[in-house]
Amino acid sequence: MGCSWFATSPCKDIQTVQRQKVEEKLTDVVGVYLNPPDKAVVLCVDEKTQVQALDRTQPGLPMKKGRCGTMTHDYKRNGTTCLFAAMNVLEGKVLGSCYPRHRHIEFLKFLRTIDREVPGKLDIHMILDNYGTHGHPKVKLWLEKHPRFKLHFTPTSSSWLNLIERWSGKSRGRGFAGVYLEVFRN
Repeated sequence: MGCSWFATSPCKDIQTVQRQKVEEKLTDVVGVYLNPPDKAVVLCVDEKTQVQALDRTQPGLPMKKGRCGTMTHDYKRNGTTCLFAAMNVLEGKVLGSCYPRHRHIEFLKFLRTIDREVPGKLDIHMILDNYGTHGHPKVKLWLEKHPRFKLHFTPTSSSWLNLIERWSGKSRGRGFAGVYLEVFRN
């Protein structure tokens, strides 16, 4: 049941505040895409949990004139993994790491990986969702000690604003999820 039952209800004020927060986040994220800061890299970050870690039982045959490349239909299961990925908006390159779990501890490990991989002279602007690990007290403390990291959160239920979602959706549609283990081996 909505709060439209009474125009002066407190719910109307809450809805107005929520709408303003959505507009602020939307404007912030789109602003980073359209006008990226100087001397900075913009990364779209996301985690995919419960990714099937599969390996093909045989290598596929390469493409040749008149024939597409092939891939076997059978595979070996290696359990599941959690993929942490960051896509450089300007270059389209993806940095990824697989971890057995999806907690703030793994997110901190991934932040350290990003910190090592991005040249120290650049600030890092990260577009990410509102998942709980991103706001964990230990993550906040780490970010305070690493001021070159700037976080830009997408509005709730607006994951479509994060370009890494498009990448992971396309890769899943092409069966790419079946070879995460080979692509992002730790």
